[in-house]
Amino acid sequence: MVRRTRADMEETRATLLATARKVFSEYGYAATSMDDLTAQAGLTRGALYHHFGDKKGLLTAVVEHIDAEMDVRLASISNAAKDPWEGFCSRCRAYLEMAIEPEYQRIVLRDAKAVLGGATPQSQRHCVESMRDQLEELISQGVVVQVDAQVLASLIYGSLAEAAFWIADGEHGDDRLDRAIAALELLLRGLRAKQ
Repeated sequence: MVRRTRADMEETRATLLATARKVFSEYGYAATSMDDLTAQAGLTRGALYHHFGDKKGLLTAVVEHIDAEMDVRLASISNAAKDPWEGFCSRCRAYLEMAIEPEYQRIVLRDAKAVLGGATPQSQRHCVESMRDQLEELISQGVVVQVDAQVLASLIYGSLAEAAFWIADGEHGDDRLDRAIAALELLLRGLRAKQ
């Protein structure tokens, strides 16, 4: 019996994730066969089941991986802004702009919604908490009106998520994106404290 090291196990998991991400992006979750996926990865179905349980577990892991990358991208956008308000607004716009990226659109906004019901509760909590922290700072600086930052973050996150699904769900994604950003700008202007 061959003993696998921790590094071997991590490499196998990473290979399965990368292959699944590529195949799900190209063909979609429903059209992806586990035999084809594992053959492309050069691994066995047993490896897939060991690491992810099943095809749905693999999709969940791919979505979590993409969500983590998206979070890093959004954080860098808000951190690069000239001030916290512009950072918050840029982050919200960027979230909507990601809805027209083919990989994100197919895997997260279409397949994950259909198969998993959307983002995981942990991912949703993380997004809302991150947004809440930004809003608390903006409220303390007097940039945003005094309001419960947790509730406001939940409302904005929900609006952004639903708008992203709407953008991804129809034809003419660029037109839908433009319309969603126009509505977002109106919403964000309503948050500003009178100065």
